[in-house]
Amino acid sequence: MKVEGFVASLRNAETIGELFKILTEKGAPVVELDGQRFLIVVEGDFEGRKFWTEINGERANQALGDAMLNSSSFPFKCRKPYTGGNVIFVNFEDIEVEKFLVAYRDPDYGVFYLVENGKAKEITEEEYEKLKAQIPEFRIKSMSEEQMDMMGAFFG
Repeated sequence: MKVEGFVASLRNAETIGELFKILTEKGAPVVELDGQRFLIVVEGDFEGRKFWTEINGERANQALGDAMLNSSSFPFKCRKPYTGGNVIFVNFEDIEVEKFLVAYRDPDYGVFYLVENGKAKEITEEEYEKLKAQIPEFRIKSMSEEQMDMMGAFFG
């Protein structure tokens, strides 16, 4: 599957639950697109109702830190007005841990996964909450000093 096709499929969601279902059907949280593996992160809102991704119980943008700058992000809109968000493709090769948790959440609902050795397994919210305390710290390759200097020069 191509990245464009993946993003386009998210447009079919009419609820947050449907969005999470589409993600699951496409293989999220770890998806192979164009021959590369990615961790899929989504964030946005449905008619004012927020949804987000957590990694090991922490919001993905916090857990990923400056690695978010190395990731590809694509906005998407859904069928209903005032709905959509961003899907972020994090190169799986940049993840430095073998085991971590991923949750796609909104204020009342969630879909939870344990990712181990590159394979994702859906788990219950209770398992997720229990494992959060036991799971090692999530680590991802950050930008090198040279890359940061180049970005600093680029942004002035």
